[in-house]
Amino acid sequence: MKRLVVWLLLGGLIAAAALAQRRWGWRTAGWEVRTAREVPSGSTGTPTWTNAPGFEKDVLTFARIRYDDNGGGRGGWTTDLPDSDLNLSWRLQQLTSLKVDPDGRILRLTDPDLSDYPFIYIVEPGGLWLSEPEILALRRYLLNGGFLWLDDFWGEREWANCAGVMRRVFPDRDWVELDLDHPLYRAVFQIREKGQVPNVALGIESQWHGVTWERPDAREVHHRVLYDDRGRIMVLATHNTDNGDGWEREGESAYYFEHFSEKTAYPLGINVLVYILTH
Repeated sequence: MKRLVVWLLLGGLIAAAALAQRRWGWRTAGWEVRTAREVPSGSTGTPTWTNAPGFEKDVLTFARIRYDDNGGGRGGWTTDLPDSDLNLSWRLQQLTSLKVDPDGRILRLTDPDLSDYPFIYIVEPGGLWLSEPEILALRRYLLNGGFLWLDDFWGEREWANCAGVMRRVFPDRDWVELDLDHPLYRAVFQIREKGQVPNVALGIESQWHGVTWERPDAREVHHRVLYDDRGRIMVLATHNTDNGDGWEREGESAYYFEHFSEKTAYPLGINVLVYILTH
């Protein structure tokens, strides 16, 4: 009888491990997922849609960059994947005239297909580390017309890491704080403030205590940009805010959706992508 119980317990552990592997195994270095659609939802599920046959490449694709963490970040490049990518893609398809890839894309900066994507996204650059080939590839991509969005990092230490990496990409270019009178803030929605999007747990709790910053030195939201020689925005860094959680966690709390997803994260995400595609 004891042996039967042991085998049943062992079988349960093996089954649980198998389920965990299916849910989390893609995060290991050996599993090179190519699209967000391959990754199980980490929240309330993701929307699905299709586009007209024959126009699969005539779409905007949310392209997330996979990178190696230097140990200074939190969740690394997988944070908010896949829900943030697919939810924002769906809202763009739903609320604008853009046709958007229903699967998204995950790639490295050294991927030969990088130039096929006008927009790339790096999450949690507070722990970002890039090799020299990646630095060169990113510089070439940006100077040739690409756009990079850096999002979800908090406090001065994480800013210093991000700024240090980008200084290697562009040693001669300085960050500029984007003014609210910039046309980006009127591209689709009228945005009148640089709203702070906290993680979902803190956001829900904020209805009682009002705190939306994740660290004491992260109260002020910054939207900083790097321009090319013609005045085009090449890089946007949204610091001390977590737009990705605003997209990912939209279905988990009515309060969080109303005050952070709907009010801040989605209007900014839609404005940014519509603006950079038209300028």
